[in-house]
Amino acid sequence: MKKTLLLLTVSGLLGSLHAQTLVTVSTHPANADQVWYSLLNGEVGRAPLADWDLAFEMTGLTAGVRVNTAKGTVVYETPYTFAQWDQLTTPDEAAWTRVDNEVTRWDFGALNHGNDMDAPDGYNVGWGVYNPANHHMNGDKVYALAMPDGSWKKLRMNSVINGTFSFTYANLDGTGAQDASLNKAQYAGRNFAYWSFTSNAALNMEPANATWDLLFTKYTDFVPTPYNVAGVLQNRNVTALQVNGVPTADAQWTDGPFSTDINVIGSDWKRYSGGGYAIAPDTTYFVKDVPGNIWKIIFTGYGGGATGDMSFTQELMSAAGVQETGVAQGTLLIAPNPATAGPVQVLVDVPGGQGVLRVTNAAGQQVATAQWSGIHGLAVRTLDAGSLPAGLYMLRFETPVAVATAKLLVQ
Repeated sequence: MKKTLLLLTVSGLLGSLHAQTLVTVSTHPANADQVWYSLLNGEVGRAPLADWDLAFEMTGLTAGVRVNTAKGTVVYETPYTFAQWDQLTTPDEAAWTRVDNEVTRWDFGALNHGNDMDAPDGYNVGWGVYNPANHHMNGDKVYALAMPDGSWKKLRMNSVINGTFSFTYANLDGTGAQDASLNKAQYAGRNFAYWSFTSNAALNMEPANATWDLLFTKYTDFVPTPYNVAGVLQNRNVTALQVNGVPTADAQWTDGPFSTDINVIGSDWKRYSGGGYAIAPDTTYFVKDVPGNIWKIIFTGYGGGATGDMSFTQELMSAAGVQETGVAQGTLLIAPNPATAGPVQVLVDVPGGQGVLRVTNAAGQQVATAQWSGIHGLAVRTLDAGSLPAGLYMLRFETPVAVATAKLLVQ
């Protein structure tokens, strides 16, 4: 009887997990802003797209350097060497190679074109070569940048030594030369640090990579030639699955493997037609976020360049599980979950009779505790979720002999 009741209760609680929320993320007219978004917490960062020119990778070993081609900059790899820096004074696009940021991964930017870093003994990072003896990366290429205002700049990556990017840029005629550097240690926890040619300074504009899942932005894609599009890119370690040709109500996240490509969502969820945008029918996305939750995303509208509004529904399909070893495991289930306000019911099935409930937020801070007794077999207790700000919370109930954990999403 106890097992049957537990299964019925679990079934009911899992049903409450699936609650659609309508969301609109605005990149503003002309997609002027880029917006970092958490599926649990909403918008966590925003910055004008046009503010930056270069983005330097802060994590990994590939020394990725991306260029803000979405603002209209075009990048060319030239045949000039560092010794010939002063000889590069005139544009010659026909003789140069256009390079662009890789659209499926963050670490291969425009300046990483031609790298072999995926090879077992690959030491070419594109803009230079890695020396395994001293762990230095030394540049060997010169780039020409056609800027959005019609002017030209030349750029070279000098080195990455002890975590510091060193680079030089100037106008093609040599004026306005700048020797610049950027230290990774000053941007811990970020995917990228940014640089502005206008201010000749670094920009710390991106939120910590543990706080966001999706970037709503304009970027350069290939359709099939390079073309600026508005869409959604995934954070590192956030994976996604696109399901096509199935009614959105029937799509399942178990239908295929999740991909690490950052543009699984991308821009093709919309189509330009008849002076406006139509949403691709029977297209569903599933996203595994930073904490490990599975979300279902269905786009419902796009306002185009007039508003930059991207609208969609998001639905929590599976909450990340927490496992522990070396201790007896109990059951802790919550309804409703997600919760909006007021009390929630907590089903407790933990041996030990009595114990302490601890509630911590996403930052690991304890925000509430409760002493519960009389836990013999299945028991139901009440927790006031109305006093908790929106976000994800970990519930942990400990008795002298066992522990149970669960996650509560407050919207």
